[in-house]
Amino acid sequence: MSLKAVSLESDVFLVCLTHALSTEREEVMGLLMGEVDEERILHLSAVTILRRSDKQPDRVEISPEQQTDASIKAEQLAKDLKRPMRVVGWYHSHPHITVWPSHVDVRTQANYQQMDDGFVGLIFSVFNEDKATKHSKIQVTCFQSREVNSSFERVEVPLRIVPSYSISPACLSPLVDLPKILLQEEDEAYSSVSDEERQDLLTRIHNASVYTKSVCHVMEMVSGPLLHNLECRLAANQRRIQGLKEEKAQLQEKLRAYERAKMLPV
Repeated sequence: MSLKAVSLESDVFLVCLTHALSTEREEVMGLLMGEVDEERILHLSAVTILRRSDKQPDRVEISPEQQTDASIKAEQLAKDLKRPMRVVGWYHSHPHITVWPSHVDVRTQANYQQMDDGFVGLIFSVFNEDKATKHSKIQVTCFQSREVNSSFERVEVPLRIVPSYSISPACLSPLVDLPKILLQEEDEAYSSVSDEERQDLLTRIHNASVYTKSVCHVMEMVSGPLLHNLECRLAANQRRIQGLKEEKAQLQEKLRAYERAKMLPV
């Protein structure tokens, strides 16, 4: 049975979009967690960012071990939150290309649905410039797959983003871990091409320079803006706390004045 709609919490959307905007050279991927209700509406409330085993501009691959780790994490979240939680979706980015899924994306989605018919796919199209206005635009699509004449086609699923007034711990953790995961990817890529015994000096210098540039990119485009955003949220929360304390003091003073007024003789 197909899904009627997908409800995506805004803090999950924030994590997915931040991950998608972390690089415009290759696709990125992660897994989504939540549960399908009795009305066949999928509620997505948590996300896990996956480390890529192969970085390509037109595809993304992850290891089976990471999928297993995501399932274990979903089980732990279900215990912590005391509500059903499982891996029910995946997302990936389309840098510089259309938001619509490719035939590979549709087939991958079909494979996921063979294990769970409520599984859903999200695609974030980023770094696309509107030729008329010269403004960069971001698009998101939500889809499933269905088989037609021995092939698979895309089925668009209505997507609605539910506002949340804070970042839940289930989303804050992967958001904070994003720079670390990106740096792990760069470390693995550098290790795979580095061979001091067989490479000449010029090659070693080139590889080290590319690695340094990649690390600086993560710091400039991800770590710095993320830290600034979290600091701004912290400052806003502190102002909100101070405002609530002042409001509490005012209400307490009104309550005491009311109680004193009741005790006065008529």
